Amino acid sequence: MTVAAIAGRAIRLGPVTLMTRPPSRSRDRMAHYCGYVECALREEPTARAALARLLREAAAEFTAEGRPRGCLVVFAADDGTTASAEVERTLRERRRQFAAGLEARLSLAAEAGELGAEEVPALARFAHAVFQGMSQQARDGARREELEAVAERAMRAWPR
Repeated sequence: MTVAAIAGRAIRLGPVTLMTRPPSRSRDRMAHYCGYVECALREEPTARAALARLLREAAAEFTAEGRPRGCLVVFAADDGTTASAEVERTLRERRRQFAAGLEARLSLAAEAGELGAEEVPALARFAHAVFQGMSQQARDGARREELEAVAERAMRAWPR
């Protein structure tokens, strides 16, 4: 089965691309599977707590029963197997938005004195890399507990 077929199954769109469905339905599906990201970044009182929650919940989401493991946005349509360049661009843009969201949340933390502004770009990239790596490890069979241990270890890298 190709990555595109798995991606279509993961969000129950079948063989058609994300962009051939009404945008609201695609957004609803993404919100259903990715809503924990926005909630963690928005609801936690500190950036450290937000990132810890995000990674902890990612471990659970990436290993949930009954659906493909990992994150669709991280792994789908990035290997040239999809028939739609538009899907590839859309998912690449979603990854860029995720990175920008991390950086924005960390920038707010810097303004609040939680960390130095000079830490923001590298810390955002680090968090994104950990998230992507956890997704890939889930696809390769890592258990939730193993990914939670990765998340816990990653949080030890938080600036003091």
